[in-house]
Amino acid sequence: MGEFFHMPSDLQHSYLGLVGWHLEESLIPVLVGLLLALPTAQVCVRFRWLYPPVLWVTTVLYAIPSLAFFVVLIDWTGQSEITVMIPLTLYSLVVLVPAIVDGVRSVPEETHAAATALGFGPVRRYAQVELPIAVPAIFAGLRVATVSSISLASIGALIGNQGALGNLLADAMFYHRPILAVSSVVTTAVLAIAADAALVLCRRLLTPWAPSRQRRSRAPLPAPVAVEEAR
Repeated sequence: MGEFFHMPSDLQHSYLGLVGWHLEESLIPVLVGLLLALPTAQVCVRFRWLYPPVLWVTTVLYAIPSLAFFVVLIDWTGQSEITVMIPLTLYSLVVLVPAIVDGVRSVPEETHAAATALGFGPVRRYAQVELPIAVPAIFAGLRVATVSSISLASIGALIGNQGALGNLLADAMFYHRPILAVSSVVTTAVLAIAADAALVLCRRLLTPWAPSRQRRSRAPLPAPVAVEEAR
């Protein structure tokens, strides 16, 4: 069992060090992607004609192989974690932008009317009314983006990046130690499951009004109440 946590000396990282670095390379892109997706989604909601081309661009970016991104970026960012984070950030947009747009568009018209009657401007209404109501849809997108990013961060091994668990797959063949491949796969899966569970818990804490599986028959939060709570 000790070999599961024992890393080759040339990695210059302990097992926990690799785990921490892997999380850094996978979670920071999701956070940056969310910060980019929030204003982008608001523009797409406000100007509906922009949504199809934005969705097309994000889909095309997602279709570009990560190795092609590396070839373009490596001359400027080198064999660093930044080279891995940039593609992961762009990949997250294809999930986060539609999730936010769909969540905001699901806000009932009476909620918009109530917010407008209370004097809410477009920005305040978006931040204090629409986004809170859209939290379940946003977190659904975050869960997909996070799990995908954690699994894709291993591709950093293709450029010799020493910070991700993907290096263990190559080392498993180089050192003839299959346990390293098992360690990489199992740890990545555990990290993805743990991150997904953390997001589910966070979503439940942020939306106590949302119906749970045991309370699906519970009525949704009335629009005036939702706006009043946002105030």
